[in-house]
Order: sequence, then C-alpha cells, then structure tokens
Amino acid sequence: MTQPNTTADGNKANANTDAVANTTATATPNTNASTNTSATVVAGKATPRGKYPHIKRAGDFLFVSGTSSRLPDNRIAGAEVDAMGTTTLDIRVQTRAVIENIQDILATAGATLADVVEISTFLVNMNDFGGYNHVYGEFFDADGPARTTVAVHQLPHPQLLIEIKAVAYKPLAR
Repeated sequence: MTQPNTTADGNKANANTDAVANTTATATPNTNASTNTSATVVAGKATPRGKYPHIKRAGDFLFVSGTSSRLPDNRIAGAEVDAMGTTTLDIRVQTRAVIENIQDILATAGATLADVVEISTFLVNMNDFGGYNHVYGEFFDADGPARTTVAVHQLPHPQLLIEIKAVAYKPLAR
C-alpha cells in the first residue's frame, strides 16, 4: 500500500516534529507496594511519546500500553521512503513488529505471548485487516486472547498503520 507522506488531514508530515528524543529508559519498575502495582519504561524500546509506561503490573495482571512498530531510533518498521519521496507502508511488517515489541515488553515482567488474555487493535484502515489478521495468526490461534479490532481516524505518526494494546495474566510469585 503506497501513501504519500502526509497526515490524515492532508497536511505534510514533518519529520522534525514527529521525532522524539531517544532518552535513556529505565528497566527498573516504579513500584507501589501498598497497591501492588508497578510501572516500567523498558530500556531498548522506543521511548513512549508521553508520560506513560510500556507496561504496568496491577496484582496478577500486566497491562501493555498501546504499542506500535516504532523502533528505538524512531524509524517505523514497515515504512519505506524511496528516492522520489514516496512512502510505502506494509501492514504485515508493521503487525509483526508490533507483536514482537509486545513480546519483548512482556518478557521484562517474566511473561510471554501465551500469557496474553486480551488484545485491542487499532487500524487506520480496515482494508489492512486481511494482512494484519494473517500475521496475527502466526502468533495466536483460536485458543489465544480475546480480541477487538477497530478502525481509528489516525495514530500518533502518519506512517503508523496499526497499534495494539494487550492485557496478560501472570500471577506474582507468592
């Protein structure tokens, strides 16, 4: 799928304003013992574009914030720009990168994709559903998590086609 390098409202995308400084992330969770919660920004992953963690533990549940195919250097997996400035976006590559990012984030809490009980997916274009669904099936089967997929007007970067948030159940060691 080829799309011009513009935002959903037709404005030219500005790489300078869309880039986020790659700051040092902490792998140490910020823990609140009284509520049995902790929040973690994972080192080596793309820095969140706001004040929120990659993952939050609440008791035996892990909540993974909306995750994209953005790489630690702020490039977007599945987005290529040719010499003429034409951007090509690939939903399959982006979906695979998103799920692998979620897998890496879960690993920091000792969890795997097998622990995921719910997934919510946000697609910019429902015409990408087939490609997304194909790659999703490489990671999950009918015994996998409950899933909701919705179309959204846009995501935080004009090259993003997909974002996924997840909930996992991983009991604390007692």
